[in-house]
Amino acid sequence: MDFGFSAPTRGPLANAADLSRIAAEGERLGYAILAVPDHLVVPKSIASRYPYSQAGDWPGRAGGECLEQLTLMTWLAASTRTLRLLSSVMVVPHRNPVHTAKILATLDALSGGRTILGVGTGWLREEFEAVGTEPFDERGEVTDEYLRIFKALWSDPEPVFEGAYNSFRDIYFEPKPVQSPLPVWVGGESGRALRRTVELGDGWYPIGANPRDPLNTVARYAAQLGRLTAMAEAAGRDPDGITLAFWANWVGDNLPIAIEDGARYIMTGAPEQVAEDIDGLARLGVRHVLFNFQRPSLAETLEAMQRFADEVRPLVMS
Repeated sequence: MDFGFSAPTRGPLANAADLSRIAAEGERLGYAILAVPDHLVVPKSIASRYPYSQAGDWPGRAGGECLEQLTLMTWLAASTRTLRLLSSVMVVPHRNPVHTAKILATLDALSGGRTILGVGTGWLREEFEAVGTEPFDERGEVTDEYLRIFKALWSDPEPVFEGAYNSFRDIYFEPKPVQSPLPVWVGGESGRALRRTVELGDGWYPIGANPRDPLNTVARYAAQLGRLTAMAEAAGRDPDGITLAFWANWVGDNLPIAIEDGARYIMTGAPEQVAEDIDGLARLGVRHVLFNFQRPSLAETLEAMQRFADEVRPLVMS
């Protein structure tokens, strides 16, 4: 089991000095993965429902500053040596697929094979419209096609593709990523996300806080993992070949939160309780767990990272 954390792309910590300090502290403390979120613009008026809150309100709607994900990942790669860089997650339809495949291959080459592509279809219609993507309502089909394009460009010596949204032939695409293949972790908790994981992913990377598909206890995660396993077996794919990761954009703080059936919300409570949840996920085959340690100030953020390393990690059995 290894652990990761997210980098701020918005707010007072999204600056070169603080990002450098956070990344350096993460390496010093032995974290394995640095996750970078994705927004290109923040619409002033939002009618779209945010998937990860009960009311559907997006906490990030206030303010418009957001660093571009792939640029920041490249910058972080140059200032780190051991951390793997994860897009968490990249909204696949937002960017031209050939250009994006080139950026990711370049990032993987320059980082020495430290790139992980976390992917999602997106949820914010108003952002799609501002960026000028393919239609928002086709984002699932677009995502699937773009992932197939990535794989063709990264693996085929003479890549050729004919699709509904993009086509190419008679091209060179070099260099390939250092990793073969560059790992693709599919975000999402729904049946569609599970299907995409089986068909096009190397890993499953859900978040526990989706009220429509809650994975907010180890038991609920196990039930959805059972669905993924069954789908993989039905498709002729070995489920053991799918990397399992879990994104908890919260952690502990000694506040055990009870959900509707009286169970404790996963990754809340005392260090012993958080470690118990991590061990439960590990027994199910999860090998990567990521947290959000961001706090209002740099000092509070670094203290949260240190506290997890000191108080929770030594209690984890796996």
